[in-house]
Amino acid sequence: MSMQFNTFDAFEDANDNKGGAQVGKVHVRVQQRTNRKCITTVAGLADDLDVKRICKAFKKNFSCNGALQKDEDDGEVIQLSGDQRTNVMEFLVDQEICHKEEIVLHGF
Repeated sequence: MSMQFNTFDAFEDANDNKGGAQVGKVHVRVQQRTNRKCITTVAGLADDLDVKRICKAFKKNFSCNGALQKDEDDGEVIQLSGDQRTNVMEFLVDQEICHKEEIVLHGF
């Protein structure tokens, strides 16, 4: 009697690029700052984009504060106050800055 199960590897996409950060992915993370405060970071945007203008558009559309930070691994990282993960994803897809498959949401 032979039973065949569908094999599912939950870590399949993690093995695609063993060298570290995934190429072409935009990582949207939320970091807890204090009890109720949190920061949303957007890293991995393409180098040819005007990150300063994108940060300005985020601040205006989401009514939050934001800043640009330089990072040696990720390049320029956008920091936004509050949990803006879903807003950032919808904005990037609506403005055709990147595709939905390229965005990775992290956090609780």
